[in-house]
Amino acid sequence: MNAPGFDVEWLKQRVRTVPDWPTTGVMFRDITPLLQDALALRALAEAFVQRYRDARIALVAAIDARGFIIGAVVAHQLAAGLIPIRKKGKLPAATIARNYELEYGTGTIEMHVDAARAGERVLLIDDLIATGGTMLAACALLDQLDVNIVECAVVIDLPDLGGSCRLRDAGRRVFSLMEFAGH
Repeated sequence: MNAPGFDVEWLKQRVRTVPDWPTTGVMFRDITPLLQDALALRALAEAFVQRYRDARIALVAAIDARGFIIGAVVAHQLAAGLIPIRKKGKLPAATIARNYELEYGTGTIEMHVDAARAGERVLLIDDLIATGGTMLAACALLDQLDVNIVECAVVIDLPDLGGSCRLRDAGRRVFSLMEFAGH
């Protein structure tokens, strides 16, 4: 699903594909060229901002690490706060944690226990959905705080890996700016 008035092909051309990283068989979709190009970064952020401008977002929950970059820019433009959802052991105060599986391993993410108040409207954002494990774990963390997850938003969806379907099957709304076939 693409943002209206948004030239997704122009941005897709700026995504770098790195074969066999981090493991053999994975086609890593690298958004750093998008971040390095000032016009591309502005267009990327604006696509999210336009979509959520009237959604009354109180907080943007951003997943470690590339999600932080996008999430911070979007939160700023929406006049919303930012919740960092980090890899295990990176947050200094009391946390809640969730384990997850991804296409090439496992991991744990954490969030501060006081990151949001019940009922607040939260946009969950990351760079990419592959198998959906990280995003589902982040949703589970946010659910523990009883917030209203407005949508799970990403720059890139890899639909062949089934993550966006898993999220929708779990009752989550999903938005992606662009899709890439394969792994």
